Amino acid sequence: PGLLLRGFQSWFRLRLQSRSIGQTENVPPQYPDIVESTEEYKFVERLIPPTRIPSPPKHDGPTPSGWRPPQEPPPALPYMVRRSRMHNVPVYTDITHGNRQMTVVRRIEGDIWALERDVKEHLTQISGKTPLTQVNEVTRTIRIKGYFDKDLKSWFMDKGF
Repeated sequence: PGLLLRGFQSWFRLRLQSRSIGQTENVPPQYPDIVESTEEYKFVERLIPPTRIPSPPKHDGPTPSGWRPPQEPPPALPYMVRRSRMHNVPVYTDITHGNRQMTVVRRIEGDIWALERDVKEHLTQISGKTPLTQVNEVTRTIRIKGYFDKDLKSWFMDKGF
């Protein structure tokens, strides 16, 4: 076994030496026929996705889809609900435990408890009973039991968010 190992070691050394010699001799030539074209880059730019979502154009009223831009001066309230990165009102529906229907309001800034109080008042006027809510100050979200997403989205847009 020792003789076999020594034979392998010497063969391996010779192999490494031949590779290093071969690498110095076969240096790839410089490629003078490659030309960098900046004129054709416009075709590549079309394929690259944008790094950010562009600002929506100015609208006076609602668009055909029902989307409305936020008011230019934000409403003077103790809280603010920022739009999502796609410029939508951040009100979502959620199902937990198989059948528990929840509405989630996200991206809340300012006095979250004042917003919760106003949301409860609005939903009580609509449904006739006070909905159960859960305020999470860490994640800045409010969870409401039931599906109220359409009502809350239109209410937030009417308020100017």
